[in-house]
Amino acid sequence: MSRASDFYTPIPWRGTGTDTVLPQGAGYGIVLGFGVFFSVFTSLLVYLDTKYGGTKMTSEQFNTAGRSVKTGLSASVIVSQWTWAATLLQSSNVAWQYGVSGPFWYAAGASIQVLLFGILAIEVKQKAPTAHTFLELVYARWGKTSHIVFMVYAFMCNMIVSAMLLLGGAAVVNALTGVDLNLASFLIPWGVIAYTLAGGLKATFLAPYFNTAIIFAVLIYFVFVVYASSPLLGDAGTVYDKLTTIVSYPRPTEDELAAGYHCGRVSGNRGGSYLTMLSTDGLVFGIINIVGNFGTVFMDQSYWQSAIAAKPSSSHKGYMLGGLVWFTIPFALATSLGLAANALGVQLTAAEAGAGLVPPAAAIVLVGRSGAILIVLQLFMAIVSTGSAECIAVSSIVVYDVYYTYINTKASGDQILRLSRYVILAFGLLMGVLAVILNQIGISLGWVYLFMGIVIGGGVVPTALCLTWSKTNGKAATASVVISSVLAIITWVSTASGTFGEVTVATLGANEPMLAGNLVALLSSAFITVAWSLVFPENYDFESMKRIPVVELDEYVPDAGETPEKLAEARQWIIKWGWTVSIILIIMWPLATVPWGVFPRSLFALWSSIAVVWGFLATVVIIALPIYEAKDDMLAVVYGLLGVQSPKVVTSRA
Repeated sequence: MSRASDFYTPIPWRGTGTDTVLPQGAGYGIVLGFGVFFSVFTSLLVYLDTKYGGTKMTSEQFNTAGRSVKTGLSASVIVSQWTWAATLLQSSNVAWQYGVSGPFWYAAGASIQVLLFGILAIEVKQKAPTAHTFLELVYARWGKTSHIVFMVYAFMCNMIVSAMLLLGGAAVVNALTGVDLNLASFLIPWGVIAYTLAGGLKATFLAPYFNTAIIFAVLIYFVFVVYASSPLLGDAGTVYDKLTTIVSYPRPTEDELAAGYHCGRVSGNRGGSYLTMLSTDGLVFGIINIVGNFGTVFMDQSYWQSAIAAKPSSSHKGYMLGGLVWFTIPFALATSLGLAANALGVQLTAAEAGAGLVPPAAAIVLVGRSGAILIVLQLFMAIVSTGSAECIAVSSIVVYDVYYTYINTKASGDQILRLSRYVILAFGLLMGVLAVILNQIGISLGWVYLFMGIVIGGGVVPTALCLTWSKTNGKAATASVVISSVLAIITWVSTASGTFGEVTVATLGANEPMLAGNLVALLSSAFITVAWSLVFPENYDFESMKRIPVVELDEYVPDAGETPEKLAEARQWIIKWGWTVSIILIIMWPLATVPWGVFPRSLFALWSSIAVVWGFLATVVIIALPIYEAKDDMLAVVYGLLGVQSPKVVTSRA
């Protein structure tokens, strides 16, 4: 049989020699220019809200946004927080590796955590209405030792997520513009630091709305290019034909892979095809994705902070809507650019794909330099929105769980506000240092993405049960987190050694060791916690969680919609729909594709149409709903700028 290299010459996408696709100045312009723009723009919005919207910047406002965020903005923030560099880059990498199963398992495997977290969001409103962090819940229930152990895992989670943001962002900026990799790692956080310092959590809610709007606008553009307008592709039929043709070649040799020839049969896929959900490696990735992402949602303070900031009537709906809207970002983007990279034979090595360069490479081949600019812009939007959430999350943990709990229990609101800003500055700088260290070691975005569940997966079940099961034993929960991490690391390393005969960064990053380590981390902690608690149950009444102090207030006044009946109704709703949608996504949908094996043309046309339609609907909803819900607040600002008293204020005074 002829080799792929005899007939299918890869399409280069980089500049020749030392040239890059974009000039170095463009890289600095995007990284620094947009950082300055969003800092000024967001600070202006916070100022207008403070001056004309009646908002006072206290420590509570800085860290909880007044606990009054509505459904649309909550969903928008959740989408922006969950849209990492990996969402845009790693999702297309797994499409490039495994075909259609990659984008699906990335999207479905990372949506269900947000959907199910909605249950915890409403539980917080019921049982701990004055909380600032999830670690305060651990301290209120289980005391100092458990609090410190869980705090260590929370910090590790924030550091891993921040590292992934900068690893992916710096790699793309370096590849496209030539900006030094380490320098890019340091410069990217500055825009994040500036506007988060100015406006706190409210700023990290306002800016991500605009970031999300830009991300979706670019997403829709590329989906349209691949499936409607590009002369190279332009419709689902052409994509299908090209993906069908390339599997007639044998699997590329090591030399061909090193030269960027990725076309050929896919090992482990039904018929060697990119057009099948029956993919062994795709399924393994899906399991790793599901397990690992439970850790980075349930153990990440930023998601708890969004739940705390939401209105009681909006928190569960915000997570449901956010999960459904977010699904389309990796699914639609990777089903377009990820598959396009294969269909067009874009010249990419495995190392480049692992660094997250599949989307920019495909975009450049499809539309030229403008494609590179749009990808960098989209990526920068994802980094600053998630980065700001991570900064404010770490700040909240330090000020409330370290400073206020152990150092100064009588701290004033001004002291907490001031320290919050110091921590944001310090952590923003630390993000860059961590990314540089990982770059020097040779750790890529894809490696860290698969690894994260091994480190923090053991905390998922104990954290969830702290708030939801009265019998959970505190000693069991705390011990299980540590024991499961040790077992997971031992399993991970031994599997790499047993499977490949050596332990290196490459063998540790393979699917088999990562799968084994991730599963052991999650399942062992669940078994230890539940079994121990059944034998030695607690009988906790959750009353101590309701006495978490609010610094500026003598007494917490519940929202009008925060009645026990309303919260109980909301809890039943999110339990019903969170589990239903999750089961549909990760069980019923993939099982429905099994009878077809390799997709026929008509099924792929339907598959790509779902990606297109879901993307358009999600774009409209996530842009329009927050504006509709905030119309009164925006009118108040407009009236204030015009020097006219708001009719809303006049009516209330009358």
